[in-house]
Amino acid sequence: MTFEAVGLLATFFALLILRQNIILILICVTAYIHFFWGDGDIGYLLEDLWDAVSKETLLAIPMFVICGSIMTRGSIAKRLVNIMVLATRWLPGGLAVATIVSCAVFAAISGSSGVTMLAVGAIMYPILLNQGYDKKFALGALAAGGTLGIVIPPSIPMILFGIVNEKSVVDMFIGGIIPGLMLTGVMSIYALYRNRSLPAKPFVISEFMQALQKGIWSMLLPVILLGGIYTGWFSATESAAVALAYALLVEIFIHRELKPVDFYHTTVETAKILGTLFPIVAIAISINGLLTVERVPQELADWLLANVDSKITFLLALNVFLLIVGCFVDIASAILILSPMLLPAAQAYGIHPIHFGIIMVVNLEIGFLTPPIGLNLIVAMTAFKENFGLICRSVIPFIVLMFGVLMIVAFVPETVLYLVER
Repeated sequence: MTFEAVGLLATFFALLILRQNIILILICVTAYIHFFWGDGDIGYLLEDLWDAVSKETLLAIPMFVICGSIMTRGSIAKRLVNIMVLATRWLPGGLAVATIVSCAVFAAISGSSGVTMLAVGAIMYPILLNQGYDKKFALGALAAGGTLGIVIPPSIPMILFGIVNEKSVVDMFIGGIIPGLMLTGVMSIYALYRNRSLPAKPFVISEFMQALQKGIWSMLLPVILLGGIYTGWFSATESAAVALAYALLVEIFIHRELKPVDFYHTTVETAKILGTLFPIVAIAISINGLLTVERVPQELADWLLANVDSKITFLLALNVFLLIVGCFVDIASAILILSPMLLPAAQAYGIHPIHFGIIMVVNLEIGFLTPPIGLNLIVAMTAFKENFGLICRSVIPFIVLMFGVLMIVAFVPETVLYLVER
C-alpha cells in the first residue's frame, strides 16, 4: 500500500473518530483524492460540485419530498388508506393486506420510504392493535411496507442512480414496476396467511362507494403519475412537478385541509433534508469523475473478468456484497459511490444497466430493515415508541420474503426489462 493510500485511510478514520459530519468527511476525502491522484488542482472539485448540482433531474427530489409531506399533512394519505381498508375488509386479515397495499399506493406518489411508513403507520398502527392484530406483525408490516417506496416508482434512489450513472430515470422507474408489484404481492399473501384466523367483516358497497367518492381525487394521483411516466408524457422531473402541483391543488382547493403555514413548514423540512443530500450527491459525482479518468471502474471490471468465471458467480457475489453494504451504509451514499464502480463490471458480464440498477435498489431496500443502520428500524422505533430489538425481530419474515423476490429479480432479468424494452 502506498504512502498516499495510508494517508487517505488515516484521514478518513481520524475524522470518523472525531465524529465529524459525513459531508465534511466526504469533502476532505474527495479533496485528498483530487490532490494526490488527480493533477493536484483542488479547483476541479469546485467545478465538479457545480456541475453536479446544476443537473435538471435533481429538481425531482425536492418536489417528490414536498409532495409526500403535503399528502401526509393533508388528507390524501388518510383517504387512500380508508379506501384500501374498506376494499379488503371481507378478507380474513384484510386490515393487514390494506396496510401493505396502502404503503404500495402511497409509495407510488411519494417516492420516499420514511414518508410512506410514517404516513400509513400513523393511521394504521393503532387500528391494527385495536382490531386484535399481533403487535410484532403490525410493526414488521409497517416497517417492511414502508420500503416499497424505494422500489415502486417514482423512487428517489432510482433518480440518484440515473443521475450519477447518466441513465434514463424514466427507464429506472419502469423497470421497478414489476419488482414493486412482486414485493407487494408476496407481503400481502404473507399478511393473509399470518392473520388467517382473524374474523373478516362484510363488504358494504355503500360505505366503499362513499369512501371512493371522498378519495377519488387521491386515487387519481398515482394513476396520472405512473400513466404519464409509462406512456412517456412526463420526464422524471416533469412527473415530480405534476405530482406536487396536483397535491397542492387537491389539498388546498378541493379537500381544503392544507393551510399556507403547513406548506411553509413542509418546505423548511424539505430544505433541511436536501441540505444533507445534495452535497453528498455533488461530492460523489466529483469522486466518480476522477475514478473514471483514472480508469478505476474499468480496471475493476477487468480484474473481475479475470478472476470470476461466470455471470452467475458474479451475481451471487454482487448480491452478498450489496446486502452487507446495506447493513452499514445509507442507500444514497451506497448508490452514489458504489454504482459507478460496479456498473462497468456488471456490463462486462452482459447485465443490462437498468437491470443492475434495480438489483442494487432492491438489495439496498433490504438494508432499510437490517441493523445497525436500518433507517426504517430507527424511524419505527421513534414513531411507534417500541423497543429496537422487538422491531428487528418483527421484520425477519419480511426480509426472508424480500430476499426471495431479490433472487428472482437478479436471475430473471425479464422481471425488470420486460416493460423497459416494450
